[in-house]
Amino acid sequence: MDKTMVAVFPQKHLTDIAEWHRMGEAGIFPPETRMELIEGEILHMAPIGFNHAGHVTRLTRHFFRLLDDTISIRSQNPIQLGDLSEPEPDLVLVKPDADDYTTRHPEATDVLLLVEVSDSTLRFDRTQKLRLYATHGITEYWIVNLIDNCLEVYRQPQDGDYLDKSVLTKADSINLVALPEIQVSVASIL
Repeated sequence: MDKTMVAVFPQKHLTDIAEWHRMGEAGIFPPETRMELIEGEILHMAPIGFNHAGHVTRLTRHFFRLLDDTISIRSQNPIQLGDLSEPEPDLVLVKPDADDYTTRHPEATDVLLLVEVSDSTLRFDRTQKLRLYATHGITEYWIVNLIDNCLEVYRQPQDGDYLDKSVLTKADSINLVALPEIQVSVASIL
């Protein structure tokens, strides 16, 4: 009698958006917990520090001054990317929605600009989040890099990466791809 053991390896359980929402509705996670669903995995996010929070406020205030009320400005609210991801970027400019997104979260096709403010999460934002956003066709992704005091701009998504990458300093200004009439002074958001 052959008693050969077959190796069995544990498998990840990937969570989809529907299951993620049911967990939230059931109160499985404490309300103060910062978590995001990224590519089917539930990730605990770093606490928001003073510098990060202040830059998100500065960025949001700046875009409120630049834009009229036809563009929705969402700060640290979810967007839905496919069936396995619901990140909460620091700032997203989205197309207008008749219900102000009260019946659904914005999707990639709604996004005009997506911004992450990065200090402790810089590597993650440059790799996993960048790949996620490019894969889902987010046309313009910015990283407000608080470590190097610069703005990283990613445009032209293709095959999980961005073809156009640039780094701007406080001396620079930039026009948005989706809203070319809008010019942002980098100094005003750093």
